[in-house]
Amino acid sequence: MTSRKKTKGHSAPMYTHESDMYAFQMQPQTSYDINGSFLDVTGDVDGTVNDKQMSDNQEADMKNDVNPRGLEGDRASIALLMFLYVLQGIPLGLSGSIPMILSARKISYTDQAKFSFAFWPFSVKLLWAPFVDSAYFPAIGRRKSWLVPTQYLIGLFLVILSQHIPDVLGDKDDSAEVNVLLLTAVFFAMNFLAATQDIAVDGWALTMLSRRNVGWASTCNAVGQTAGYFLGNVVFLTLESADFCNKYLRSVPEKEGMVTLGGFMFFWGLVFFATTTLVMIFKREKEDEDADVDMSIFDTYKQLLGIMRLPSVMSYVAILLTCKVGFAAADAITALKLIEAGIPKERLALMAIPMVPINIALPLIISKYTAGPRPMNVWLRAVPFRLFIGLLYAVLVWWAPYTRQENGSFPLYFYAVILLSFGLHQVAVYCMFVAGMAFNARISDPAIGGTYMTLLNTVSNFGGNWPSTMALWLVDAFTWRACVGAIQECYTPVQQQACKVAGGDCTISVDGYYVESVICLVLGFLWLWWKRRKLQKLQELDETAWKSS
Repeated sequence: MTSRKKTKGHSAPMYTHESDMYAFQMQPQTSYDINGSFLDVTGDVDGTVNDKQMSDNQEADMKNDVNPRGLEGDRASIALLMFLYVLQGIPLGLSGSIPMILSARKISYTDQAKFSFAFWPFSVKLLWAPFVDSAYFPAIGRRKSWLVPTQYLIGLFLVILSQHIPDVLGDKDDSAEVNVLLLTAVFFAMNFLAATQDIAVDGWALTMLSRRNVGWASTCNAVGQTAGYFLGNVVFLTLESADFCNKYLRSVPEKEGMVTLGGFMFFWGLVFFATTTLVMIFKREKEDEDADVDMSIFDTYKQLLGIMRLPSVMSYVAILLTCKVGFAAADAITALKLIEAGIPKERLALMAIPMVPINIALPLIISKYTAGPRPMNVWLRAVPFRLFIGLLYAVLVWWAPYTRQENGSFPLYFYAVILLSFGLHQVAVYCMFVAGMAFNARISDPAIGGTYMTLLNTVSNFGGNWPSTMALWLVDAFTWRACVGAIQECYTPVQQQACKVAGGDCTISVDGYYVESVICLVLGFLWLWWKRRKLQKLQELDETAWKSS
């Protein structure tokens, strides 16, 4: 295996994954919020190419090519990139669907927290991105050395798991339980592979496309991965629902939806196999003419460490790692609680569709207010707004049982209120996202812009993942249950079963979700009081305070 280096004049051509903008994420995942929004299907799913690198490439191309030919010669490459990103979004979308499926099976929130670790790989991929970007087999190709095995392995995981879905989900008999640890391990592995494939495709995009069209790489990334997530989440949940299919798509009702989890995974596993084989045989890589032979993998990690040691970056990292604690309960638990209250998971998934135009318009509108020297002023104003929306979510969850009709359905006005609440939430999420990205771009050292931006966004993603996982883990501990009709405890599954056997019924006297919602609200405002001035001071620092050399 050969070690190959970064792009000359820049660091790795890596992308960033902003978990706040993930599509319909139920968890940290999540994303996806795997931490800010579980109804966003158009946001920056995995970031964009290093903008400075793109502009430099395009500027050089304009000097060398006085008559650019548009997409001529690149149409097939753009289509391939788009489809590779669609494939990348499939396991991510399925990961976002699993918590909703598990919620319908009444598993504990502690188990939901365990599964939330499956969303973490995209938030920490910077740890192995330099190695993936540099080490490869020359006979195979710099990017195909990673893309081919990762996609084959994803396909293998999908096909094998598809044959054991009844066992894993505990559907074989009434006494069987969901194997949460196995599900978590498999989806963690698939998301790890998808993150690795993402690094490879991101880098390949810069050489696969001609210089004049390299800007299309970010479009392929955003559109393709969003489409893949939509297919693996919204489309799958909708077609998997027997109620939805019987009501809108069938003339004769059946017990199951038009697709099953096993069937869906098996189909896409075969697609992964077929696509990877075709790419391996027919698609050749171009040599990277701008490869920098002077920067080793060690130098890249040393560069990252040098950035982290800057006092200004250390202070900013502390802010990024703690700023989303106040949003954890709302972002990680609300949708699961609505499903628990009886709202069909496919109805929640379909609410992503009317949010699309909002998610397209918001960045364009907000960017007008974040283009100045103090973009984080917008970020700070959005924090209390988003905290109060978390409280509004808690009110929605409390209100849900009172609006439920005798036949188990919910009135149209309740769905309208949910959609309005989600829309308001998106405003706050996008204000923070756009402002944060603008600030990150302003403070990043242009000499190492790719590494700098990726580092900051990775830290930001991790700062959203760990609070959401913690919120899921603690919700059961904050929930008080009582065994009505028998003398038994009701805190563990064994105790709940014993209560039922004794003729009692476990009822919730205090729901941990509401406890967490209040705690998160208080912690959020305390954090704002603690860090507001510090963030404002960081915003006023000279550019030299952010340079590592």
